[in-house]
Amino acid sequence: MADPSSYRPKPGEIPDSPGVYRFRDEHRRVIYVGKAKSLRQRLANYFQDLAGLHPRTRSMVTTAASVEWTVVSTEVEALQLEYSWIKEYDPRFNVKYRDDKSYPYLAVTMNEEYPRVQVMRGHKKKGVRYFGPYAHAWAIRDTVDLLLRVFPVRTCSAGVFKNAARTGRPCLLGYIGKCSAPCVDRVSAEEHRELAEEFCDFMTGRTNTYIRRLEKQMAEAADDMEYERAARLRDDIGALKKAMEKSAVVLADATDADLIAVAEDELEAAVQIFHVRGGRVRGQRGWVTDKVEEITTGALVEHALQQLYGEETGDAVPKEVLVPALPDPVEPVQEWLAGRRGSGVSLRIPQRGDKKALMETVQRNAQQALVLHKTKRASDLTTRSRALEEIADALDLDSAPLRIECYDISHLQGDDVVASMVVFEDGLARKSEYRRFQIKGFAGQDDVRSMHEVITRRFRRYLAEKEKTGEWTDGESAEALEIDRHGEIVGTGPTEDDGRPKKFAYPPQLVVVDGGAPQVAAARRAMDELGIDDIAVCGLAKRLEEVWLPGDDDPVVLPRTSEGLYLLQRVRDEAHRFAISYQRTKRSKRFRSSPLDDVPGLGDTRKQALLKHFGSLKKLRSATIDQICEVPGIGRKTAETIAVALARSAPAAPAVNTATGEIMEEEPGTMGSSGEQVTTGAPDERRGQET
Repeated sequence: MADPSSYRPKPGEIPDSPGVYRFRDEHRRVIYVGKAKSLRQRLANYFQDLAGLHPRTRSMVTTAASVEWTVVSTEVEALQLEYSWIKEYDPRFNVKYRDDKSYPYLAVTMNEEYPRVQVMRGHKKKGVRYFGPYAHAWAIRDTVDLLLRVFPVRTCSAGVFKNAARTGRPCLLGYIGKCSAPCVDRVSAEEHRELAEEFCDFMTGRTNTYIRRLEKQMAEAADDMEYERAARLRDDIGALKKAMEKSAVVLADATDADLIAVAEDELEAAVQIFHVRGGRVRGQRGWVTDKVEEITTGALVEHALQQLYGEETGDAVPKEVLVPALPDPVEPVQEWLAGRRGSGVSLRIPQRGDKKALMETVQRNAQQALVLHKTKRASDLTTRSRALEEIADALDLDSAPLRIECYDISHLQGDDVVASMVVFEDGLARKSEYRRFQIKGFAGQDDVRSMHEVITRRFRRYLAEKEKTGEWTDGESAEALEIDRHGEIVGTGPTEDDGRPKKFAYPPQLVVVDGGAPQVAAARRAMDELGIDDIAVCGLAKRLEEVWLPGDDDPVVLPRTSEGLYLLQRVRDEAHRFAISYQRTKRSKRFRSSPLDDVPGLGDTRKQALLKHFGSLKKLRSATIDQICEVPGIGRKTAETIAVALARSAPAAPAVNTATGEIMEEEPGTMGSSGEQVTTGAPDERRGQET
């Protein structure tokens, strides 16, 4: 535990101006980010007598080892910089709202030539119009099913769309009138985009315009005795009204507003948001957070506003935001919101009428969410604590392993050998810390040797990071580690010391390997060679779920009902999943490889141009240099290089129809982006970093 007086700035060093400050721990990790109208006054509050500090503030300042600050010109800039740094550094002592579920949105992909209506989750994409969030995906599908009668917008995937365009036959929705079938040119791209715009207008609350228009058309059809058309329009009006009934009117005058309510106790806080558009509740979401710092309701609201609108612009920020308490000061927050929207935003506490009544409903939702979260979490915390204690007892550890790393090796008959590292902190997966490795030291299949290489590389990097931060003791030196046997730079070259999480900077209390005694021995030997003796190692064998320790002839057998065993299994299974998904990705990329990949300076655009011009890689191989030069963007020198590369490569094996034995010609539709026939692999695993 650090003494705050050891790193307290000298009197007069701290400027009396707006700014953002960062507390760092002994590893130079940023553990807290804050903003202040006056840095001098605010930071002075942290360096008073520890007995007078809030327990959480006291924990933060005693964990920290240094403090630094950045001066800005206005409080709005301080607010923006604070949000950016909290998002970038993920400080452990800051309030961070976490969604209690992954909410689905109704999305319209206006960034495509033929916009598509679909359900989307996760991060928002540029050029896509979002409506919601909704509580359930089925609620979105029900609404879309009703609206497609009136706005027959495309809902199919890219694959289905391309297949319909190729065959000239639309999908079922095109036949039953719930899609305008732009895939077969029933409508032009411009006409289809107009339909999508009208769909978006209706979803934003401009409903009466379309209903009045349809009612007028229905009356005209009836006057002209076109009764079948009038009946269809009547049904369309009914569908629109039914879709509108799914969200009742809660505020008059077609109000656009977001209502935010907070329920809190001494330890946690729950936030509920109702999105009201056109006077109707169009979406609802909720967040929960630990109160890891002393914080007021107004500050909780400010953090919620940052989370809610930090990535939004334009109409996604409503004209009116109703809150239970105002941030202090409120002017910078209002100015920041107005900047995100591009026009004025009213941030206030509702005092009377419908808005106050609706705020009470949102408040009840927040209170129920907090109660439900605490009920679930009490059980979860107890289970995880018991699991960590059981692991510590079974492995004879000094304390519970709060950080566990697990490693697994994956390959396909000795090809594409890779490894994974997954991290669990406090019994929960920390996916931002996941890492993946390519085995570089040798070729072929040898899980034990692969495990030794991976552990060596991981902890060599840890030692290098340890030296950078000045943590070496007893005259240790890592100069010999500057370049390892794989040519990886792991030494102490100049780097930007900015507090960002480093790849291998933080050691675990327990290393788990997927395997039995040989893999455990290899991992322990790798650590011993590096002089690391304060990290425990164990292995979990799949066959009987036995736990192996280094040097022991017999495994440790945990009871089948043990929470500790369940946790080790989850960690091992996650490492296996992450490793095999990476291995499949590499295999899929290898299958998509092409001789054109070896041509220097030949990018994807010119590869596609070559394949489009010749139709297949087979025909490109038989082309002359003059014929290759006919492709736009291909000069004679490049054409010669392409011809040499294709001549050196052996032709791909022909595809064979297994039913008839017939040799099949290559078709353009079966080629990947590089020109070879594609073998489909598993979905790409995006998370983690390759090392």
